[in-house]
Amino acid sequence: MGDLDRLFENNVRWAESIKERDPHFFETLARQQVPKYLWIGCSDARVPANEIVGLLPGELFVHRNVANVVLHTDLNCLSVIQYAVDVLKVRHILVSGHYGCGGVRASMQDAQLGLIDGWLRSIRDLCYEHRSHLAGLADEEARVDQLCELNVIQQVANVCHTSIVQNAWHRGQPLSVHGCIYGLKDGRWKNLGVTVGSLEQIPEQYRLRPPGP
Repeated sequence: MGDLDRLFENNVRWAESIKERDPHFFETLARQQVPKYLWIGCSDARVPANEIVGLLPGELFVHRNVANVVLHTDLNCLSVIQYAVDVLKVRHILVSGHYGCGGVRASMQDAQLGLIDGWLRSIRDLCYEHRSHLAGLADEEARVDQLCELNVIQQVANVCHTSIVQNAWHRGQPLSVHGCIYGLKDGRWKNLGVTVGSLEQIPEQYRLRPPGP
């Protein structure tokens, strides 16, 4: 049996087990997608978004990329945010990193990896900005994990600086952006305490006026 055949067989068993527990599960799922949450997380296969927070498919809208980066030039990520905020009307954006992130670790090293080097540049800049603090930590793992947290905090800011999120606030739409991090070693998901829910919480330099006529 080939690797792909095994996956198709796994899918059949999974679908049948779901229908045994709830015969109408897929019918209900196909009719609606009304998530309250947008998850912006890392592509790492060890971080299954729905399972971590105990939500079913359809309850969590998900975007993933290497090292959970939000760039103002990334039309893919911005399109996901725009659809989630303007169309799905999510109430919470969860920027979720994870400890031991390979992308964050790579941004702290000098090896060339290819196209990904450009993608990780913003984290490398963040590492340089906090170099004195990071240098004072005990070892490499502590420095990586601290930068993982700093990266999440920065990406929360990047989300809040988008016109998409700010226009939602201008409309009075309830929307909060949260920074969280997941521990691969213990399975615990931690709130980093950087929730932003209004325009007044971001620096004036990044505040945009409502779109005019």
